[in-house]
Amino acid sequence: MKGHFVVFEGIDGAGTTTQSRLLHEALVRDDVPVHLTAEPSDGPVGVVIRQALSGRLVVKGMSGLRAPGWTTMALLFAADRTDHLDSEILPNLADGITVISDRYVYSSLIYQTETSGDLGNLPWVEHINRQAPRPDLTIVLDVTSAEATRRRRHRHEVEQIYDDRELQERLALRYRELPARYPGDRIELIDGNGETQEVHRACLALVRGLRGAR
Repeated sequence: MKGHFVVFEGIDGAGTTTQSRLLHEALVRDDVPVHLTAEPSDGPVGVVIRQALSGRLVVKGMSGLRAPGWTTMALLFAADRTDHLDSEILPNLADGITVISDRYVYSSLIYQTETSGDLGNLPWVEHINRQAPRPDLTIVLDVTSAEATRRRRHRHEVEQIYDDRELQERLALRYRELPARYPGDRIELIDGNGETQEVHRACLALVRGLRGAR
């Protein structure tokens, strides 16, 4: 029996990594075969992406060194996703293992389209990700950009290229639009501003409902 594919999405600081881990721990306690992963992946392309996100990978521009452009990032994410699916996600699902991913295709559709400066570029980003199967359930952790910024600062991590406050506000809006934009996909918005365990219980209820529906 094919396993379920569950994805957490949201802006940087929404809590996708924390909630992915908590869900994984809960399903392990429920004796559910489960595999936890993330994007960018730990594969070779994913390593390059992480370097670009942290500002360690730059390219030459007319005015000097800069971060890779949005088209380059979109293609890198699509390539990493293909490798991630082939090497990790699909084999586990085929074995009946539930896969939890911290980010997936919607991150590309939202981040790369928004950073392109033109929503008209969305069809191209969709096209290069057309082979990526949709999850059984996508949980969008909806948080304010102010709360997300507070959490990122609390982590004391190196600032990444997408951490601009104004950009994060626009990204949060795009995430809220996902259910209406893709009505054929199961996308659930959860208020991620609350206490960690409260958010976890809401996410766990959705996943248990998904498993009970089979």
